[in-house]
Amino acid sequence: MATTFRPYQPDQMQLLPQDLREWVPEGHLAHHVSDLVDALDLSAFYAPYEGDGRRNSPYDPRMMVKVLVYGYATGTFSSRRLAKKLVEDIAFRMLAAGNFPQHRTLCEFRRRHLDDFGAVFAEVVHLAQKMGLAGLGRVSVDGTKVRANASKRKAMSYGRMVEAERRLRAEIEGLLEEAEAIDAAEDAHYGEDVRGDELPEELKRRKDRLAAIREAKARLEAEQRAKDDARGRKPGQKRNPKGGRPYKREYGDPEEKAQSNFTDPESRIMMTSSEGIQQCYNAQTAVEGENQLVVGAEVTDNASDQGQLVPMVDRAAAVCGETPQQVLADAGYGNEQDLGELEKRGIDGYVALAREGKVPAKVDPKKYPARARMVGKLATEDGRRRYARRKWQAEAPIGWIKEVLGFRRFSLRGLEKVQAEWTLVCLALNIKRLHTLQAA
Repeated sequence: MATTFRPYQPDQMQLLPQDLREWVPEGHLAHHVSDLVDALDLSAFYAPYEGDGRRNSPYDPRMMVKVLVYGYATGTFSSRRLAKKLVEDIAFRMLAAGNFPQHRTLCEFRRRHLDDFGAVFAEVVHLAQKMGLAGLGRVSVDGTKVRANASKRKAMSYGRMVEAERRLRAEIEGLLEEAEAIDAAEDAHYGEDVRGDELPEELKRRKDRLAAIREAKARLEAEQRAKDDARGRKPGQKRNPKGGRPYKREYGDPEEKAQSNFTDPESRIMMTSSEGIQQCYNAQTAVEGENQLVVGAEVTDNASDQGQLVPMVDRAAAVCGETPQQVLADAGYGNEQDLGELEKRGIDGYVALAREGKVPAKVDPKKYPARARMVGKLATEDGRRRYARRKWQAEAPIGWIKEVLGFRRFSLRGLEKVQAEWTLVCLALNIKRLHTLQAA
């Protein structure tokens, strides 16, 4: 008996207009993104277009925001991949409603409105608070290294810069002497009126490299001068006036191992947990304790988490409009100044002073009173129980960002742009998280 197949007629014309919303299943994340963005205040995205009288009609900012947010929420970060998805993926096509912006348009819109996504991030957190899905009673702070849009092979230490500058300068001088000798010989042969002043390609490449090295060298020296000024050191000062050994280097001279990257100078070489040493930024999150929504997002160019605890508490308070009552953090944040500031503000802090499984070193209560009190606090059963919540509360959102969304490398360069992109990533995660919570 012959098999009867389901009807398949690829040439069949559609007799009725299509509604792409019906092609996407009810309860799909794309519907959630569309409805949520429609409820947000996007006036900042529309403001640049008011009264400019342009001939070509721009794409509707609300549509562009939906596409970008849904893209980040589903692991599509590249503007080229987003443009491709708008053609191939039915959920993207539904959100765009028949619009097909090119990748350059998407990239330019994202770049132009980076700061505006910060306001949207705060608005989504406020919406979650009104819905009873987010609270600021307990906040956990954690950081993770995210690779920069630059290769570590494009970084050079200050010592190598000095050596390379000396070598390139000598090579350029040698090439110039050779060029002058060739010019003199050609003048004698062809006459002085014939042009021969074009810059040789080999000389041009060396000059470009020398200029790049000098620029990076100047950046490192400027950074070192700022650090020396912050420490109270003055130009020409050979030793600390309070006593001690003479300084090993001159004022404003970086250490030989200090590095700068030619592609993204504001990124830094950092040790990652899974990829070894890479060119990275340190991305920080403050996570509320109700449903693990990110209520604070920050990026630094410092590999250490030291000094980031209080700024992250302030960031969460600015977004949510209230100060956290309790803060949890790992050993990377346990410095005396920040712990003392938490006590001063009346915030109940639980911050480890040693890595997990290791016994913290003895703390001098006279020299480090806040750290000593924290040691006693975490030694109690109640203190250990409260601190234990940090692991699942703070680390889960970072795991979702890297493993579920697949965000492991920034698309943009420069600390300011990277900060805005991290905010967009956390915004997308929160929207995805709200979709999951509402569906439960």
